[in-house]
Amino acid sequence: MSEFNATQCFHCGLPVPKGAEFTLLIDGKVRPMCCKGCEAVAKAIIEGGMGDYYKFRTENAPTGRELVPDFLQQVAIYDNETVQGSFVRRDTATGTDEREADLILEGITCAACIWLNERHLAALPGVLEVAINYTTHRARVKWDNGRIRLSEILEAVSRIGYLAHPYDPNRQQLLLEQERRLHIRRLGLAGVLGMQVMMIAVALYLGAFSGIEEHFRQFFHWLSLGLTLPVILYSAQPFFRTAWRDLQRLQAGMDVPVSLGMSLAFAGSVYATFTGHGEVYYDSVCMFVFFLLTGRYFELVARKRAAEASESLVHSVPAMATRLGDDNEECLVAVAELEVGDRVRVRPGETVPADGLIIDGQSSIDESLLTGESLPVKRGREEHVIGGAINIESPLLIRIEQVGQDTVLSGILRLLDRAQTEKPRITQLADRTAAWFVLVVLMLAGSVAVYWWQADPAHWLPITLSVLVVTCPCALSLATPTAVTAATGKLIRSGLLATRGHALETLARATHIVFDKTGTLTYGRLNLIDSVVADGHDEQGYLAIAAALETGSEHPIARAIRRAAGDGKRQASDIQNTPGAGLTGDIDGQTYWLGTPLFIETETAQKCNAEALQRLRVSGNTVIALGSRKSVLALFAFGDELRNDAAEAVADLKAAGKQVVLLSGDHLAVAQHVAGKIGIDEVYGDLLPEDKLEQVSRLQKQGAVVAMVGDGINDAPVLAAAQVSIAMGGGTQLAAASADMLLLSDRLTGLPEGLRMAQRMLWVIRQNLFWAIAYNLLALPAAAAGYIAPWMAALGMSASSLIVVGNALRLLRNQRN
Repeated sequence: MSEFNATQCFHCGLPVPKGAEFTLLIDGKVRPMCCKGCEAVAKAIIEGGMGDYYKFRTENAPTGRELVPDFLQQVAIYDNETVQGSFVRRDTATGTDEREADLILEGITCAACIWLNERHLAALPGVLEVAINYTTHRARVKWDNGRIRLSEILEAVSRIGYLAHPYDPNRQQLLLEQERRLHIRRLGLAGVLGMQVMMIAVALYLGAFSGIEEHFRQFFHWLSLGLTLPVILYSAQPFFRTAWRDLQRLQAGMDVPVSLGMSLAFAGSVYATFTGHGEVYYDSVCMFVFFLLTGRYFELVARKRAAEASESLVHSVPAMATRLGDDNEECLVAVAELEVGDRVRVRPGETVPADGLIIDGQSSIDESLLTGESLPVKRGREEHVIGGAINIESPLLIRIEQVGQDTVLSGILRLLDRAQTEKPRITQLADRTAAWFVLVVLMLAGSVAVYWWQADPAHWLPITLSVLVVTCPCALSLATPTAVTAATGKLIRSGLLATRGHALETLARATHIVFDKTGTLTYGRLNLIDSVVADGHDEQGYLAIAAALETGSEHPIARAIRRAAGDGKRQASDIQNTPGAGLTGDIDGQTYWLGTPLFIETETAQKCNAEALQRLRVSGNTVIALGSRKSVLALFAFGDELRNDAAEAVADLKAAGKQVVLLSGDHLAVAQHVAGKIGIDEVYGDLLPEDKLEQVSRLQKQGAVVAMVGDGINDAPVLAAAQVSIAMGGGTQLAAASADMLLLSDRLTGLPEGLRMAQRMLWVIRQNLFWAIAYNLLALPAAAAGYIAPWMAALGMSASSLIVVGNALRLLRNQRN
C-alpha cells in the first residue's frame, strides 16, 4: 500500500501515515484511509446507501480517529431517566413511549452534512422524525424509546463521523463564535493583502501614464501574485466550495458566476505575469473577495441579531434554584435536578426556574421575555407561573408542575426552531429565480466573450469578468431571507410567535381576519352568573351532574362549571363529546345531556323555556342547558369579560383595510351583543365546527385570504383550514399545535402590530427585489458595453448586497407605521 503513503485520507483529508493499510472501495475506486476510525465511518456511510455524500460534500469530514471510542464510553449516561429529565420531552398520549430532544451536531461543514445526517438518522428503526437546522446546527429528533435508545442514536451519529450532544446553549454560542471568527480571519486576510495589492495597482496605473521600467512592472506583477495567492486559496474558499458543490449537483447557484469570474481573472493575470503580456487583475480579485466577504459577514450579523430573541429565551432559565426539603430547609440545586412536586423559593429579582403553581405569597411577575407584555402582572396563591418569568416584589413559594422539555418555554423554542427551519414560499421563489438568472448570466457572459474576442481581443477578458461579477444574484437571494428573519425576531419580542415559515408572508396578504369569541375576543374566564332550574330541585345538584360530564375538558365553560360545583362532584361514565354542541354521559344509570339549548332540544326532543332563555341571554351571556330524556333540568348563564383592547384591535384591523368577521358557537344574539361592543359588523352565531369550516371555505371561494384567530379544541379544524391561523397562547394545546402563529400575551393589539410588521416585511422584500432587478438591468448592459471596469463591478455588486441587508435590518427598529 506504499502508493497511498503520500496521499490524503479520502474521508477526513489528513495525510495517510506510512504503512497504513486502511482502504475502502468507494464509487468504484480504492480510497485510502488514514486510520481504522475513518475506515469504519466511511464504511458505515457506504453500507447505509449514502455514498452520494462524498459527491456532494464541499468540506472533508471530521476524522474518525479518536471520536468513536471516547464518545461511546460516555453516551450511555444519556439513557438515564433523571439525566433525560432536563432535555427530553415525553409523549405517552399515543400509547407508546415517544420522546423528543434537541441535539447539537458537531462537525457540520456544508449542506451535504445535513443531508447525510438526516438520511442516516431517519433510516434508524425507531426514529420517527428528524429535522436539522443548517443555520444553528440543531437537530430535532423524535424516537420510540421502546425500539431505540437515545444512546444508540448518538452512537449512530458518531459512526458516520459526527458528534451529537443534548442541546446546550453555551455550546451553541461557541459554534457561532467559531463561525464568526473564521469569517473574520478570511475577511481580515483579504482586506490586509488586498490593500497591499491595491497600492501596487495604483503604482502600476500611475506608471502606465508616466512611464515605468519593464523589470519594475514585472516585479510588481509577481509581488501582486504572491499577495493574491492567500486570498484565493484561503479567503475565497467558501465561494469555490459552494460553486463546486452546485456544479456537481448540476445546479446553478449564485456562487457559480462569482467563482467563474474570479477564476478567469486570476488565471488571466497569472498568464500575463508568466508571459509578460496582457493586463493583470489582482486588485480586482482581492477587492471582489473582500467586498463579497463583507456582504456575507453583515448577513451573518443580521441573522445573529434576528436570532437574539430566541437565544435570549434559551438563557432566560437560571442554572440554579432554591429547593425546600421536607423540613423546609433550603438547598441550592441545579435546575436540571428539579422534579415535579418539588417546592422552590423564588426571591424578588430571581427568575422562576420552571413552570409551577404558587402555594404561598403574592407578587408581581415580569413575563415580558416570553409574552411581550411590558407591564408586570399580579400573581398570588393557586395561580400558575411559567419558567423564565422574573419575580419582582415579594418572595414566592412555588410547587413545580412541569420541568425540562414539558415547560412552556421549551414548547415556544421548539415552535420557533420549526419556523426558522422552514423556507417561506417567497424565499423559495427567489431562490428558483436566482438559479435561472445565473443560467441566463452565464449564457450572456459567453456571448459577450465571443463578441469582444472577435471585435477587440484586448478587452474580452475584463469585460467578460465585469459581466460575471456585476450580475451576481447575491442581492436577489438575500432579498427575502434577511427580511423574514429580521421580522420574525422582532415580532417575538412583542409577543407574537411565528411557528411556520409562511406565516408572516400570508398574514401580510390576508383580506379577512376571522375571530372566535370565547377565549379570543373575551378572556375566557367565564363565571356562572345566573341559572334557571326545574321547580323543586337543587341548583348545586345539577351543577354536580354538569361538572361530572365536563371532567377533563379544557373549555372555559367546563372550568366555570367545575368551579361553581365546588365539592359536590359526581362520577360520570361513557362520556361522549359532540364538538361545538355538547356532551352526553351516564350518571347512576341515567343519561344526561349538557350543551347548547339547540343540542338539548335535538337530542332529547325537550324544549327549553323560551322566556327564560331570552332573559338569561341579556347582556351577551352564554347559556347552556342540562337535560334528560324526560325534561330540560336546568339552564346555566355564564358571563365573560371582553378583552380590554379588543375594540382597539378590531378598529386597527379595519383601519388597515381588513374585513373583520366573528364566527361563534354561541347563540346569534350573544355573538351580536359582543360584536356590537367592539365594532364587528359581520357576525355568525350558533355555529358548529363544521359550520365554521363552511363559512371559511365560502370566504376562500370568493377569493379571500383568511387569517383565523381562535383558542379552543373546537377551533382546531378551522384553524387548520385557514390560509394562516393564529392561536391564543393561553388556549388549548391542540389549537396551538394547529396554528401558524401564537399570540403569547393577552394583548389582542399584538395582532395588528404583527400585521403591520408582516406588511412592512413584504414591502421591504419588494423594495429589495425591485432594487436587485433594477440594478442588474442597468449594470448588465453597461458592463457588456465595456463601461464598467472589474473593480467597479465588484464594488457595485457588494454595495448592492449591503443595501439589501441594510434595508432588511430597518425592520428591527421600533416603528409603528
